[in-house]
Parts: sequence; structure tokens; C-alpha cells
Amino acid sequence: MRRATVYRYSLPMEAGVVLRNQRLKSRDGLLVQLWQDDKIGWGEIAPLPGFSQESLEQALPATQHALAQWLQGASLSAVASAFVAQPSVAFGLSMADAELREQLPPAANTRSAPLCHGDPDELYARLDALPADGQGKKVAKVKVGLYEAVGDGLNVTMLLEALPDLHLRLDANRSWTPAKAAGFARFVAPELRSRIAFIEEPCSTREQSREFTRETGIAIAWDESVRERGFDVRAEPGLAAIIIKPTLTGSLTRCRELIGQAHRAGLQAVISSSIESSLGLNQLARMAAWLTPDTAPGLDTLDLMQAQLIRRWPDSPLPLISEDQLESIWQG
Repeated sequence: MRRATVYRYSLPMEAGVVLRNQRLKSRDGLLVQLWQDDKIGWGEIAPLPGFSQESLEQALPATQHALAQWLQGASLSAVASAFVAQPSVAFGLSMADAELREQLPPAANTRSAPLCHGDPDELYARLDALPADGQGKKVAKVKVGLYEAVGDGLNVTMLLEALPDLHLRLDANRSWTPAKAAGFARFVAPELRSRIAFIEEPCSTREQSREFTRETGIAIAWDESVRERGFDVRAEPGLAAIIIKPTLTGSLTRCRELIGQAHRAGLQAVISSSIESSLGLNQLARMAAWLTPDTAPGLDTLDLMQAQLIRRWPDSPLPLISEDQLESIWQG
């Protein structure tokens, strides 16, 4: 016998969280709970405002329709893979299905690349104590492109000079013109550039980003490009990695395909957060341990929220919202 429940949640965000020029006051989403033969599977469906192509209001009827098919005996993984236009629905349903069928291994890689922000002394202490990833490197992440490119270059240089064993992933979100990208590079000494693991999409077009890596020797990674129609994973000069944000990408099957293509091309695949709840982050950590065991995932987003959901993240002091505190909005 099969049963399914859909819950709606709303987690308050810390003040000042801004995504693409809009303030995010709460993280809203759906949780799907599947039950079959005394086994339970959870999945999170949380379109990210400003980034997802679907809204939460669109995701709900799609989720209900998919679950109705599953309750009638359909394969949920097959149903989920059909939601190409609603990646958050596809991913959440496929993860609930994988958990229910015990396909998602329990081991988790929670040694995420931390996001560099806050008090400099506290940051340096935290980075100095950072454990190495599966490749023996200390890896952290810095958001760039929010302010002046020259300031970003000085900040990156300061971090790399202060911590000689640190490697940085930078995320520019296509925010630089070629001139600004060149301005950034001028303030990062050539001998430090090899410790920039990559910059995610430094410029507004892929060709501009390719020109940037040719001129500076600083590696790049594809992020937004991975989710564009017709994207092909292939090795390119200066390309180090692809970034996979499953909530924005699609089903577990689709994510596995991209990871396999990246590895066959000799590229890293980095599993990254779209500001999911602690439940979703735990599942992404398990996915990372399973599919990208030697690569630190990018999951350092929980401290943007004021509460955890269903499952705790290791060592987080945030209060936990349990299942009985959630609003059930659909059952079948």
C-alpha cells in the first residue's frame, strides 16, 4: 500500500539576504513524504525565487499530479524525469523515491566548502582549521562581483597570502564585463592564481569567460550554462568544473548523467545548494558522498536561515521544526 503527504513550510531568513536584487525574507517550499511497505522517503521541492523557472504555486499542482500517478502504481522516478520544465519538482520527487527505495546511501559529505564572510579574525581561524577535501586541499568559496572588481581582487589576494594552503572557489554569477574581469585579475598575482580552483561564470557570456581564462590562466567553471538548453559537457582549455544545483537542474537521473559526463571529460562536478532547508542539505550531502566523493560540495547556506527542518545539520545550533509542526496541504 502506498501513501503520500505534501507539507508546506516557510522558514524565516536572516535579515539582509538578497538574491538578484530582491530581499528574501523567508524560504518557502514543499516537503513530500512517501510511505510504502513500512518504508518512508522524504523529498524537498523549493523553487528559488529569481533563479528557478517555476514558482512554488506552479510546483504544487505538478507535485499533486505526479503523486496521484504514483499512488496508482506508476514509477515515481520515471514521472519525475518528465518534469523537465519544473526542475525543483523533478528533483524533490526523485529524491523522495530514491530514499524510499533505499537507493540514496546514508553516508553524507558534510565537509562543505565554507562561504567566506564575517569578521576577518574569526574567518581566518575557521579557514585555518578547515579539513582537507578528498584531494587533500583546503577549499573555501568567495562571492565576487557584488562590489568593485578591484576590491574583489585585493580580498582574494589577502586570503591566499594569509593562508598558503588554501584554495578558493569564486562565484561571479556572470556579473563582470571583460574589463572588470581583467581588473580583478590584475590584482591577483600570477603566482597565486593557481590556487583559485575556478571562477564560476566570470562574464556575461561563455565566450567572454573563455577569453578571460585564456588571458589570465585563471580556471573557470560553468554554472548557469549547465542549465541552458543544448548545453554539452565537454573538456575545454581552462575549464575546471561544472556546478550542479539539483533544485535548479532536475531529477536525480539528470544530475547523475551530468556528473558522469563531467567525470568522463576529466572535469570536476560540484554539487551545490540552492538554499534548501536542513533536510534538503542533508540529502545533497548524501548525494555528494555517493556521486562526487573526492569533491567538497557547496552546501554552506544553512546559516542564512533561522531554523532547521525535520533533520538536523551536524553541529548547527538552529532550532528544529518537526513534522508535527508542519501544515499538511495534500494527502493521498
